[in-house]
Amino acid sequence: MTKARRILLASRPLGEPSAANFSMDEIDLPEAAEGEVTVRVRYLSLDPYMRGRMSDAKSYAAPVPVGGIMEGETVCEVMKSRHNDFSPGDIVKGRTGWVSHAVIKGDLLRLVDTHGAPVSTALGVLGMPGFTAWSGLKFIGHPKSGETVAVAAASGPVGSMVGQLARLQGARAVGIAGGPDKCAFVKDELGFDAVIDHRSKELAHDLQNACLDGIDVYFENVGGHVWDAVLPLLNQFGRVPVCGLVAHYNGGGLGETDRLPATMSAILRRSLTVRGFIQTEFAQHFDEFLQDVGPLVADGKIKYKEDIVDGLEQAPEALIGMLAGKNFGKLVVKVS
Repeated sequence: MTKARRILLASRPLGEPSAANFSMDEIDLPEAAEGEVTVRVRYLSLDPYMRGRMSDAKSYAAPVPVGGIMEGETVCEVMKSRHNDFSPGDIVKGRTGWVSHAVIKGDLLRLVDTHGAPVSTALGVLGMPGFTAWSGLKFIGHPKSGETVAVAAASGPVGSMVGQLARLQGARAVGIAGGPDKCAFVKDELGFDAVIDHRSKELAHDLQNACLDGIDVYFENVGGHVWDAVLPLLNQFGRVPVCGLVAHYNGGGLGETDRLPATMSAILRRSLTVRGFIQTEFAQHFDEFLQDVGPLVADGKIKYKEDIVDGLEQAPEALIGMLAGKNFGKLVVKVS
């Protein structure tokens, strides 16, 4: 009998999550039924949206129930298969949650193809974060050659892809990151045209100097004081794809209204397009994304950085740290 370790939501956090909001148990896995697959989880993706799943506030997806398995996407190895599309040893991707082993319907799995890159990249640069950047730019941002594209959390898996794709399309990429190490990575390794430290007391002034011709596309995944600095610089007909607001996920001013008048005024006066999106809206284009970006990653034309944590039991602390900006690169847990 295969044992599965699981991390559960023990209680809903008020503000920042803590270790007390999680618990861990172990169960015997049932045998796979017809059409199901037994998998061993190799890597677990940790992403900012998980904080939202811990809350029962109304959102675009159902919350994790108290006592339920924490939500998450994983890369797994097939152990046993009763589904015609999969065989033992196959590497697959699916939403098993925070577990070491799982039995899952084969129709919910996808074979992993990373064009020779490590399989963990199926959760990052060649997975949901990379696809978020690609689809947000392609279908909402529409960057043109010579325009300026700005993005916060620029050293992270979404922001790093946004800037690199923008430059490949002939646009100028301006990144906003936290701390000298992350800023150096964005400028020197990823090749952004400019980078600003969001911890600077002169953020608005620094950003203005880096964007003398204004900002044509701002890829929003942070909010907060970074948005305050970006808003005055948005050009006529600027586009703002909104995929996240990590500055507010722990309850930091999501209900504030003081920004609303200035934001709405700018949208009106400058004919801005502000469009929220969830990457699943564009799921039918995922194969196109892999065909487009996979070779670029394989050739080194798109670079990435992973922050790998060892051990499923480390996932809660790693998620808490990520929400505070402590990770550097795509945060992944090596489970087995």
